[in-house]
Amino acid sequence: MRTLLLAALGVSLALVTTTARADEKGGQKDVSVTGEVVDTFCYSAMGARGSGHKECGLECVKKGIPVGLVEKGTDKLYVLLPNKDKEPVPEAAVNKMGETVTVTGHTYAKGGSNFLTVESVK
Repeated sequence: MRTLLLAALGVSLALVTTTARADEKGGQKDVSVTGEVVDTFCYSAMGARGSGHKECGLECVKKGIPVGLVEKGTDKLYVLLPNKDKEPVPEAAVNKMGETVTVTGHTYAKGGSNFLTVESVK
């Protein structure tokens, strides 16, 4: 009976640990940030944003300008990153240029800059 109880406790702990880590990747918890997708050059240099800037923003991104997300309410700018090295930022994010979306991923801060991986876009 005692062995059965210890085995059940072990399985329960394993399930709790697995569930607790389900929303983590590499020690980072998933976060969701809602904001407007922008091209970082025109937004930073000229404040350009919104649906009227969509076509220009898409052209800038095609030429290599990083995609950003301006957080609603704080105006904090996140540079969007792919969820894997040597991959582009997902088209699901790029095609929402000038629109408000919610991006779920992992945040990083380095040298005063903020980054957000794109795991999903809604």
